Amino acid sequence: MDLSWIGLSNPVALWWIFLVFASLVNIIAWSWTKFYLFRDYSFSQFSFFKLTPKNMIWFSSFYVFGCAYRSIFPKADVQRICLFDSWLSSVFLGRSVATIAEIAFVAQWAIVIKFLSIHTQNKNVRIISQYIIPPIIVAELFSWYAVISTNYFGNMIEESLWTLTYSIIAIALVLLHKHFMGAFRHAIKIAIFCSLVYVSFMIFVDVAMYHERWVQDSLSQKVYFNFIDGIKDLNTRWIVTYDIKDWRLEIPWMSLYFSFAVLVSILLCYVPLNSDGLKKHLKI
Repeated sequence: MDLSWIGLSNPVALWWIFLVFASLVNIIAWSWTKFYLFRDYSFSQFSFFKLTPKNMIWFSSFYVFGCAYRSIFPKADVQRICLFDSWLSSVFLGRSVATIAEIAFVAQWAIVIKFLSIHTQNKNVRIISQYIIPPIIVAELFSWYAVISTNYFGNMIEESLWTLTYSIIAIALVLLHKHFMGAFRHAIKIAIFCSLVYVSFMIFVDVAMYHERWVQDSLSQKVYFNFIDGIKDLNTRWIVTYDIKDWRLEIPWMSLYFSFAVLVSILLCYVPLNSDGLKKHLKI
């Protein structure tokens, strides 16, 4: 792989170095969490279809290591741009990893919300926990439609569904926080605030960006790929570019996604870890 473009004078290179560093920090944090807190939980006991607290660390592993791969080999799927001329920059591979990682991430949220609803005996929140994963499964389908066809309409719907999901999570957290006191209540308030910031970012930045791109393509009468041609294209075409103009709109969301969001995935593992400890923060 060509690394000659990496230098302090190249803003894209500085961004990539940040992504790699953040990935290393998050992998170390995940490894510490697994070794010291989840050492008795073997992957042989894991099932992707069992939303139980003991599986939290493994759901997190899909997200942490999936995002690490996507940080080292970043790509903008619809544009087919990347930093390395390698099969590891294949959009098909990247989107496949992202699909598994993102479903695993929302599975963590579903586990945490359900876990807290049981301990607070809040039936409404327990019902809400059942509606966290389905929108993201639909979102992943729209994401695949976007990367296959290169139609940003799919991305616009995908990100709208992520916005809806975090709105649902925020509602659940609002209903839960009244049941707690002390540090855990403050932690929930921070989670509510971060969720609302995320929802605002998605509405006014991310969804708006994809909507603008879709409108521009529609006005220029862009011809989209059909399914067969699109599958072939995303498996065989990647455009290497180190130009900040090409990456300018991708950098904000990728930076937050591959650093802060991964940290959230790791922190979520701590919530259902100790039921007795959680009871100390419950209001009686």
